[in-house]
Amino acid sequence: MALVVQKFGGTSVADPDRIRTVADSIARTIRRGNQVVVAVSAMGKDTDDLLRLATEVSVTRPGREMDMLITAGERKATALLCMALHDMGVDAESFTGSQAGFITDTTHTNAKILEVRADRIRDALDRGRVPVVGGSQGVSTDHNVTFLGRGGTDTTAVALAHALGADICELYTDVSGVFTSDPRVVPNARKMERISFDELLEMTANGCPKPAMRSVEYARTHGVDLHVRSAFTWEPGTLVTKEDDHMEHAIISAVVHDTDEAKVTVSGVPDHPGVAARLFRALADRDINVDLIVQNTSEHGKTDISFTVPRDAAETSQAVCDGLAAEIGAAEVRTDTEIARVSVVGAGMKSNPGVAATVFETLAGAGINIEMISTSAIRVSCVVRQDQIEEAVQVLHDAFELALAAD
Repeated sequence: MALVVQKFGGTSVADPDRIRTVADSIARTIRRGNQVVVAVSAMGKDTDDLLRLATEVSVTRPGREMDMLITAGERKATALLCMALHDMGVDAESFTGSQAGFITDTTHTNAKILEVRADRIRDALDRGRVPVVGGSQGVSTDHNVTFLGRGGTDTTAVALAHALGADICELYTDVSGVFTSDPRVVPNARKMERISFDELLEMTANGCPKPAMRSVEYARTHGVDLHVRSAFTWEPGTLVTKEDDHMEHAIISAVVHDTDEAKVTVSGVPDHPGVAARLFRALADRDINVDLIVQNTSEHGKTDISFTVPRDAAETSQAVCDGLAAEIGAAEVRTDTEIARVSVVGAGMKSNPGVAATVFETLAGAGINIEMISTSAIRVSCVVRQDQIEEAVQVLHDAFELALAAD
């Protein structure tokens, strides 16, 4: 008997018909001789609706109360799914994150899991029940309800799979797996049968929206195999596992992009030790996640520092840098929101030279200028103009023949 953790996203349980369809799928999994634990998101746009309500009644929106509000959506979905399961003859019990044993830190609206005390979930399984757990929530060390952030149900499912020693964690969503690129941009993008944790982590960090990056990090750290698949077609999806050292890897597995970035340039900075440290410490103190960083060669004792941040942090980043400009001796601070990032990802590039050259040649051939470059062992990223990002993705996908490559 296998133990399967199944996660269902908001679109999967968006209405009563979808909830009954999900319940039927869970029942089928049980009839095949498996034990099942379910993590479920809020129905459809429930979370968005709750956030809108909060903005309509409050300007301050305290974090503690926001978490209490937002997690109500998942509690509603768990109860309804359990009711549907009971109608199909499946004994099920709903659990909030705190009831399921999720202990988090005290950060509201984006809490981190510290521990999963899954005793009540194990007990429910031992009694032949299907535990249905509200996703993206827990209880903090100071006993307050906490929210794990958007996409946190993926992380809930992976954490449950690890705590229970599950055989597989299935992430059901509105896409049928992980593709070589966004099919909306590259119509002939190919669904991959298998990908490594490291590759998927790079993809999610550089624009691939699903699954949530934190869930992939958790799965890689704890060795939880994932199956990313569709809740609408039920076809096999993409298996995500640790890298097999004995297998040959495609040089490039995917081309991903991110249009939700901005570039900040601090120009005329004195080229002295400690200046960059003061700048980036101030940004870190405001919880701004800095990504790519480029510092130009010093001329006459002055240099320019450019870096990228999430677009919704652009205004705050500009304000932080403006506040420091006089202190660090900078001449000017500029913010550019018309950029985007394209990245090629593949475990095979570790042993195959020339990937970066092919990327640069391909973009140059398409008349696309590269403004910033960042690399890792299995990734090359380039910042380009936002109005050229789709063309950049398409030409790189073609250059590496990803539509035709074999898994």
